[in-house]
Amino acid sequence: MARVEQRSKHSFARARLVFPDGTSRVTIERDPIPLYVERGMGSYLFDVDGRRFLDLSANFTTLIHGHAFAPVVEALTRQLQRGSCFANPTESEIELAELLCGRIPQVDRVRFVNTGTEAVLFGIKAARAFTGRSKIAKLEGAYHGAYDWAEVSLAATPDNWGDPTAPKSTAFYRGMPASVLDEVVVLRFNDIEGARRLLSLHADKLAAVVMDPMPSRGGLIAPKPEFVVAVQETARKNGILVIADEILNLRQSFRGASARYGLVPDLVTMGKIIGGGLPIGAVGGREDVMKVFEASAGRPLLPQGGTFSANTLSMTAGLAAMRHLDHAAFEYLELLGNIVRDGIGRAISNRCAPLCVTGAASLFRIHPMAQIPNDYREAHPVLAGATLMRQLTRFFAENGIILPYGAAASISTSMTRTEAEFVVDVFAGFLDGHQDMLEALEART
Repeated sequence: MARVEQRSKHSFARARLVFPDGTSRVTIERDPIPLYVERGMGSYLFDVDGRRFLDLSANFTTLIHGHAFAPVVEALTRQLQRGSCFANPTESEIELAELLCGRIPQVDRVRFVNTGTEAVLFGIKAARAFTGRSKIAKLEGAYHGAYDWAEVSLAATPDNWGDPTAPKSTAFYRGMPASVLDEVVVLRFNDIEGARRLLSLHADKLAAVVMDPMPSRGGLIAPKPEFVVAVQETARKNGILVIADEILNLRQSFRGASARYGLVPDLVTMGKIIGGGLPIGAVGGREDVMKVFEASAGRPLLPQGGTFSANTLSMTAGLAAMRHLDHAAFEYLELLGNIVRDGIGRAISNRCAPLCVTGAASLFRIHPMAQIPNDYREAHPVLAGATLMRQLTRFFAENGIILPYGAAASISTSMTRTEAEFVVDVFAGFLDGHQDMLEALEART
C-alpha cells in the first residue's frame, strides 16, 4: 500500500506547505491522507496512483449523471470557443430558468448565484425583505451552507444541544456572534408539537423557516407527513415564509423533494445537479416574494449580484444535464436506489446487525443503530458507532468504492444494476468480517 500511495503522499506533502491543514476545504476526507483524483469517467474516479473507485460521493451528490457526462462536455466545449463569461446576460440563463420554472412547483421566478451557500443566504434575505422580520427558524443538525444564521446548531452535540422540547441555539465556530444565536429558533425534525409551539411562540419576529425536506447531515430521514403539515400550517397562519432547501434533495424526483413529500414552499433554494458539475446556486419562488429582487423601478428591496452569477458556462452545463434528467432517468435512479437500500436492509436483517439504512430515490445513508432514527439527535452516533462507520468507509475504499462518511451516498445515471449489487455485496462482506465491532456496538446501544 505504501508503494501504491506514493504519489498521493507526495501531493499531500506539497499541500501541507500551502494549505492550513493540507486541504482546501474542511469536507476533504483523509485516512490518513486524502485521495488525490486524476480523472473521473462515468461512475468511477481514478486517483493519481492508478487506483479505480466506484464514486458514491459524486462531489457531494452533484454529479447525477456521473463524471465527464458527454452531453455536458460537448455543450461546454462549444461554449468555451465562444467565451466563458460576460457582464451581459445570455440566452442560456433564460433557457435554464425556463426549465426550472416549468418543472419545479412554486418556482415562478429565479435568480442565479454561484453556490448553495449563496442560494440559502439570498433566500433568507428575501424572506426578511418581504416580511420585514429578522429571525429565522431552522432544523437542528441540518446543513444549509456557510451563512452564519444557517450554521446555527449544525454541529450540536449531547453536551450542548439542550432541552429536547426547546433546542438550544449552538455556535458552529468560535466567535460566532451571540446576536446570531438569538435570531435563530431551532426545531427538531419530525417534532410535530414542538414545531407548532416554537413557530407560534416566535411568530411576530420570524421571517422564515428553512426546511430541507430530508436533511442529509440530519440523518437522511423521511419527514412525517404530519410534521410537514404542522410546519406549513403554522407558518401560513403567522405570515412566516417557508424556504425549502433542495440544493441536495432536488434529485429526489422530476419535480424535486417538496413535491414528493407534500411541502408547498414560498421559496426554493437549488444547486448541485442544476449546474451539470459546475458551480451554481439558485433561489426561486412565488412571484410576489421574488419581487424583492426587482430593480426596474429603482433600488430593489434586496440587491443581489455577483461577477459569476448566471455565468454562461454554468448555465450551459446545467441546461445540458437537466434536459437529460427526464422521467425515465428518475425512474432508473429510483430503481437502482431501491436495489441498494433493499439489499443493504436484507444484509442487516439476515445477520441481525445493529445497523439500519435510510434515504430515498438515488440517496442512501447507513446508520450505526438498529432502529431508524426520527431526527438528528437520534441519528447522532455513540463513540462505538462512529468508530464502526469510519471502519466501514475504510473497508469500502479498500474494495474500490468511495462511501461518504456521515453524509448521503448517491447514485448516478451512469451506474448499472451490477454496480448497485456490488455495493450491497461489499457491505455484506463488511458485516461478515467485523462481527466483533458489531457486537461491541450492540452492547453500547
